[in-house]
Amino acid sequence: MAASLTKASASCILQKTALLNLSSRGVCAYMVNRPRSNSVSNDTFQTSHRRSYASRAVLSDAQKEKLAQGPDLGDFISDDIPIAYDGEGGMKKVQGERLRLPKWLKTEIPMGKNYSRLKENLRDLNLHTVCEEAKCPNIGECWGGGEHGTATATIMVLGDECTRGCRFCSVKTSRAPPPPDPNEPLNTAKAIVSWGLDYVVLTSVDRDDLADGGSKHFAETVKQIKAQNSSILVECLTPDFRGDLEAVEVVLDSGLDVFAHNVETVSELQRFVRDPRANYKQSLSVLEHAKKYRPGVVTKTSLMLGLGETDEQIYAVLKDLRKIGVECLTLGQYMQPTKRHLQVKEYVHPDKFKYWEEVGNKLGFVYTASGPLVRSSYKAGEFFIKNLVEKRKSLV
Repeated sequence: MAASLTKASASCILQKTALLNLSSRGVCAYMVNRPRSNSVSNDTFQTSHRRSYASRAVLSDAQKEKLAQGPDLGDFISDDIPIAYDGEGGMKKVQGERLRLPKWLKTEIPMGKNYSRLKENLRDLNLHTVCEEAKCPNIGECWGGGEHGTATATIMVLGDECTRGCRFCSVKTSRAPPPPDPNEPLNTAKAIVSWGLDYVVLTSVDRDDLADGGSKHFAETVKQIKAQNSSILVECLTPDFRGDLEAVEVVLDSGLDVFAHNVETVSELQRFVRDPRANYKQSLSVLEHAKKYRPGVVTKTSLMLGLGETDEQIYAVLKDLRKIGVECLTLGQYMQPTKRHLQVKEYVHPDKFKYWEEVGNKLGFVYTASGPLVRSSYKAGEFFIKNLVEKRKSLV
């Protein structure tokens, strides 16, 4: 009995060795013909599979020529794939296909002295930016300073873990994030003053775990900035604070210059795009209350395109925003941050964005920034809004 087991084990080892040898030579199909019983001799096994390998490995001259003329690396990385185009030149998603990035959305890799200095400074002070967390395509231009050499970053207070899980956003989520860093408001102010900025954008994650939604922490950050340099203009891009208008007032009383809150998408797509705790009416109520409570404060919002919305739905949002007194509007292309997030339904052509800019201006927005790479805190809008704020202050 012992001898029989030893013989069977040896046969099994020999078979495995043969399989490994064949595998190393590029043959995987042998598994189909692998003997089901150890009763088959090792010689028979190896002979049959040598024949199998030979019959599969030897190619005819015609087959070799066909392979030589086949696709090369360029065929696999080519942009020439079937794509559906809309009437304005935009690219729409075909069923079962993933859209490739169009030329007008390709940006340079982040680099430069300003970029490196800013990133190192943020890490030293344990600060977070929405530029990094949301994988903003403009990070290289804004942090690097662009042609003017002025570095710009949007600081994200209240940590980097959000209590919500919107399907478009790549910021980390958690049901119980760490408590806010009490040193964050002061550290944020120090960083901003050291950069020599004259306009800064503050934003935050949603903190539904906090009684006030983090509004007091938000307000304290603004106060620290103004205390160190009162000439710095501060824009606050806030969450909806679960619709708590008192929390909105806390931020508005901080001394900020621009109050921003994003509606993100059209009314019909809210439940597919945003966390269930966020909704269109709630966002409108926050923006409307901000304007009523502080009429002199500039109000601002942002809309993503490319999620499947129609022109009629976009136009309806713009009219709703004007009814409640929103003055500044940005429209940009939605970009899928990871494979786990919502897919892009359409890459909207730059000409279409130009059209919406013209529509926004006709509807009465003081400023409309509309373009594929425009984001709610993109610096192109900050320079204009800065002048708008300063002009209003001079009239008071």
